[in-house]
Amino acid sequence: MQAIPGYDFGRVPDAPISDGEFELLKRTVMLTDEDFKYLRTACGILKDQIDAILDLWYGWVGSNPHLVYYFGDKAGRPIPEYLDAVRKRFGQWILDTTCRDYDREWLNYVYEIGLRHHKSKKGRTDNVDTVEHIPLRYMIAFIAPIGLTIKPFLAKKGHSAEDVERMWSAWLKSVVLQAAIWARPYSKEGEW
Repeated sequence: MQAIPGYDFGRVPDAPISDGEFELLKRTVMLTDEDFKYLRTACGILKDQIDAILDLWYGWVGSNPHLVYYFGDKAGRPIPEYLDAVRKRFGQWILDTTCRDYDREWLNYVYEIGLRHHKSKKGRTDNVDTVEHIPLRYMIAFIAPIGLTIKPFLAKKGHSAEDVERMWSAWLKSVVLQAAIWARPYSKEGEW
């Protein structure tokens, strides 16, 4: 596997989220052992469809100037090399969402992703002078396109409709869980 620039899974600081808080979040989104089984099944289904998924997502973002703005310089002009670098990590995120254990390393990296969208780290991973911040409203709203558009990809390998629904449910729970973690850097101390 070729190294992905800026992909630092297992090499980021600990998230300021306790193991107990993490467990309660998983419980709150109703993520169960059965969901993890279906996420692993989704891993096998999605891993050879990453480019097609990203084409869909990037096409959607690209058709919305208010979103593509956040991949640009301070004047709002898109930075192609930044878009490419983020795309590679976004593809890996699909695999991390479906193929990895949701342990402390996973939690730490999900938190790191939140930091990289927040003004505390936006653009630093790729040394680009981009807009300084993606508002939390878009981090939350992005649950819909990422959550809803994955289902047709899950159905492409001949699994039963019931299995596709269960994989999709597990995916949605994971995306909501991650959005909750991404929100931590946006919160004042004691408010998260």
